[in-house]
Amino acid sequence: MQTVLFVCTGNTCRSPMAEAIARELLATGQMDGVADDVFFASAGTAADDGTPYTDKAVEVLRRRGIRHEGSSKPLSAEMIRKADLVLALTDRHRLAALALVADETAHAAKIVRLDPLHDIDDPFGGPIEAYDEVADQLFEQIPARLRALLGITA
Repeated sequence: MQTVLFVCTGNTCRSPMAEAIARELLATGQMDGVADDVFFASAGTAADDGTPYTDKAVEVLRRRGIRHEGSSKPLSAEMIRKADLVLALTDRHRLAALALVADETAHAAKIVRLDPLHDIDDPFGGPIEAYDEVADQLFEQIPARLRALLGITA
């Protein structure tokens, strides 16, 4: 089983949404070419342990038929070591994750941005439309990026 870890700042909006969307896409057969035995998780570079996911993030997922509840987890070097792939939502998150395993080049190579060209903006504190926009970006980026980075073709 492969483990994919999504990383954002507080682990209450973007990365838990990415985790939930990835699980849903895989469970509903919408990620052709990605193995069925992938475990998805999320964490935050500045997360407190146990902060509930934001109501707006949970609502946007619910409206798309995805149930996801939980609370934040701070990113640790151990999480990175255990993951096969670490998908950072921004370049700042990628750099923060790299700093946790700075002396471990084998782990550094698996830390990349979800969208190689653009950061996924933080909707925290914004209107629900900002969360919808993030969800749209995640639905667009996750399938292709996982196919490319996990080395599995359709």
